Amino acid sequence: MTAPAARRPLGARIASLWLPALFAGGALATLLSLGFWQLERLSWKEALIGQIAARAHGPAGEIVPEAAWPGWRAADDEFRRVQVRGTFLSDLTVPVIGLAEQRPGQAVQGVYLFTPLRRPDGSIVVVNRGFVPTEKRNETGTAAPAGDVQITGLVRAPEDRTLFVPENDPARDRWFVRSLGDMVRAKGLTRVAPFYIDADAGAEPSGWPRGGQTPLKLRNNHLGYALTWFGLALTLVGVFGAFVWRRLQDADAASAGELEPQDAGHDQADAGEPPSCGGITEQHHAADRRPDRADAGPDRIGGPER
Repeated sequence: MTAPAARRPLGARIASLWLPALFAGGALATLLSLGFWQLERLSWKEALIGQIAARAHGPAGEIVPEAAWPGWRAADDEFRRVQVRGTFLSDLTVPVIGLAEQRPGQAVQGVYLFTPLRRPDGSIVVVNRGFVPTEKRNETGTAAPAGDVQITGLVRAPEDRTLFVPENDPARDRWFVRSLGDMVRAKGLTRVAPFYIDADAGAEPSGWPRGGQTPLKLRNNHLGYALTWFGLALTLVGVFGAFVWRRLQDADAASAGELEPQDAGHDQADAGEPPSCGGITEQHHAADRRPDRADAGPDRIGGPER
């Protein structure tokens, strides 16, 4: 009987898995790095939410002095509650197109009215007086109040235009981005603060524009994102482990089943049976059935006995 084929060494079987392991390891490292990055974003977002809450709901203070405007940074001052006094330059109002949530889950299209406020020292701070629906935009009640006014609101940083937002068109008075640079150039303003102020609700006697539209509730889904990436990493480990186990099991089964066909004569010899004995046995039985010529006696040779 031929011996079974030699089993493949364990080291060789493991070596055949290096390429799948390389790809799986790279994918695992990527998934884990994304998960840890989302945890870092979670810490940053929670700190930002706490900072916004502390600044927005604190007592109103003064805006930073004009001498500090060149070095102003949004990270140090945005969302802080402030008070400012001055006179609105109503004829220089800029209507920025946007949406506002008037009811939960229902957004209304309209404009935000940005009006320069000249302070007693001659410097200017642009104030976002609030939102006006499109159908009320031309009503007389939306004009800025005359005379000396005091505005309370939140310090905000100007916007930069993103890829899918149209450019401002001052010639047609169509504004899409809250860009103080565009407003200053279009209206010929000088000594303008590098930030604007979102006015609180109730600042307008007529009710329009409606202030207090600053979004203070920031989305914070980073924990869910991190759990998703870590879950995918765990799934990858399980799938790759099952793949390795199946590959090694298939290799064992293939090694155990690789036997050569055995010779029939050798099989019979191993079983203790005489080879090719069938023909001799048939000849022996045929001889037993024939009458023995020697036993016939003289009757067959010499005829009947007299």
